[in-house]
This record gives sequence, structure tokens and C-alpha cells, in this order.
Amino acid sequence: MQDFTPVPYKAPPTPKPQKTFPPYNGFGSEEDSLCSCMGLLLKPPQKDFKKFMEKDRSGMESNILRFLAKLITDSPIDKDRKFIISYFLSDDTISVFEHTQQNTGIFGGKFLGRGRIKKPGQELFKSEPSEYFTAQNLFVGAEVCFHGHNFLLVDADEYTFNYMEKHANEFSVADIGAILKKLKDIVEPRSGEIRQVFADTDPEHTKVIEYDPFRNLIVRITDGAFSEHEIITLGRYYSVRDEREMDPQFLLAVAQEQLKKNGFENFEQLSAVLIYNDREKCGMLPHEKCRTICKSFKLPLAGDNLQALLTAFEDDHKQVEYKKFVDGLNWKKNQMPAFQTMKVSSKNEDDWSGQPPSLPVKGINYLPLLDDLFGKEE
Repeated sequence: MQDFTPVPYKAPPTPKPQKTFPPYNGFGSEEDSLCSCMGLLLKPPQKDFKKFMEKDRSGMESNILRFLAKLITDSPIDKDRKFIISYFLSDDTISVFEHTQQNTGIFGGKFLGRGRIKKPGQELFKSEPSEYFTAQNLFVGAEVCFHGHNFLLVDADEYTFNYMEKHANEFSVADIGAILKKLKDIVEPRSGEIRQVFADTDPEHTKVIEYDPFRNLIVRITDGAFSEHEIITLGRYYSVRDEREMDPQFLLAVAQEQLKKNGFENFEQLSAVLIYNDREKCGMLPHEKCRTICKSFKLPLAGDNLQALLTAFEDDHKQVEYKKFVDGLNWKKNQMPAFQTMKVSSKNEDDWSGQPPSLPVKGINYLPLLDDLFGKEE
């Protein structure tokens, strides 16, 4: 025998037929109708409980992205109407409330109840699942269509900007690295011209230009290739920092006011837990460890405020002197003098009556921006 090639003696198994589903019939939700085709025993659609537990409201972390919007219309009555669009990260639902305006005949209130919203232009009765609006579809400057109503998103609150910047891997419009790369690809061949344009905008050589001229400058040199949210992210990154906002005394005054309003008094328990975690009894703990412990106590402080406070009490090795930190927060024993201009915002998802304010960017340090784009001038 010279040929040892195996000879098939059995036919290959027939492939399983691909399961096809009937088109959506319009009764109930698409997910519910699809589950009725999965088996004889009807089961409700499974919810993403892991996502719900991670993104549900916890303390000052609302996990709700809120945007100020207006209608895209030529109607002189409707174009001045203001809406608050809230996106709930826990279940990807959206609600729309209208701001009440006096003497306009518009009563305001709930404009669109909370629920998932399908993207427009999709066939209704089909077998494939529909596409819904996600958090990535909402940003300042975006145009969205909710059930036939066209909205332009014109602003967002500070929590939304902070959340998107902290999760820049999920939101490209808040990723400063991607924005700088995109800007560099556009303007790098004209480095000398761009530097001169920025210098002409600052005739007094203050090294700072206001946000509106900066925004108009970016729009002009990029031919409108940047969205409003990308320009805002760029402006926030290179903005002039308010020294008072980084002052430990001011931060403590703001924190004490917030703790006092929420009735937080568990300072002894918080101190005891911090001491217990200090195995070496050196009076110092890592920054992230202190932050985790504060979160476990549901300290009623916004994430960025807590971060700034811990940074104010840490050394060069990111070790926080936790005893001074807790003593500074203790409004019962060490009350800080109140600042007359201090404004502490306490917002929740139901507070839609006013425009969601973001912290204004007043001035832009444009020289660091130019150095990051073209390198430092020799």
C-alpha cells in the first residue's frame, strides 16, 4: 500500500439551520416581543443589573448627564423655548423637561417621559433590534431627534463635563489627547501663521485670551471641523485656574457648608476607620485609600471637590495626612468662616427648573496650547 489518505466513511453532520425571528408586531417593547420567540416558557427581558448597580445614584454621584437644549425651528415662538435633557446612565433612558417661561403661554413641565428613545429613520416592523440613543450621541453642539422633535444641545452642567472628561475613553469629544491630535493634524503645516494669529488676538501680551475670542479663533482656523463640546474641552483644559478655588481654606469652607446642610456628623467613625487602615501608624494613608473610605461613608461631597480636598492634604508621595483632613471637615469643632461669595450647588435629577450651569471658562492660557501643538519656541 502506497496511499494512506483516510477515506471518509460517514457523511458530515448537517449544519444547524439559522434561527430566524418574525418581525416586530408593535405590541409591547421589541425586547419583550423577542423574548416570546425564544422558547415555550415566556420570560421577561433580562436587565443589566451590573450596570444598574454601578451607575445608579450614590451620594453626590448622580450618574445623570444633563444638557440644556433648544428646538431647531424657524417658529419665533418655539425657538426661545428651553429644555433640560437628562440621560440616565444606569439604564440608558432619557427624559425631557421644559423650562417654564412667564408671559409666553408655555407652561413647561414634563415634555417627554423617561424611557429609551430610538434613533430616527429606522423601519418599525423588522426582525433586527432597533438602535437607541446612547450617551455618546449626546454632547454640546449635537443635533438629536426625539420622536419627531429636533433639538440642539447648547450647554451641559458641570457634573456632565467632569464625568465625560473622567471617562474620556468613552467620549471622544472630551478626550483632550484625541482633540489635540486632531487639532495638530489640521494646523501643524501653518505653525508660524497660527502663532501669529494668537499673538494678534492678545495685543497687550497678557498670555491670556478670553473664551469667546478663543472659540471663534478655533472655529476659523479649523474651518468648523470641531464640535462645540470639543472646543469647550480644549478651553477647560487650558483655562486660567481660579487660585481661590484651590485654596485649602476655601475648599474646607465649601465642604463644611455641604456637610452641614446634609447633616453629616460621623467624623469620629470616619477617623476610626482611617486609623484602623493605617497599619504602620504613621498618620498617613494613600490618596486613593482615603478616597475609597470617604466614599464608603457616603460623604456628601462631589467627586471633584473631594479630590481637590485630599490633594490639599497630601505630600509629594500622594500620602494624605488624614487626621488634619478629618479635623478640617469637622464643622462642629473646627468651623471655618463662611465666604460671602461662596455658592454651593446641590442638584438632583428632579431640579430641572433652571438652566444647568457649567463653570464658566473666563480666560485661556494659549501659550501652553501652542507649545503642545508645535513644541516650545527656541
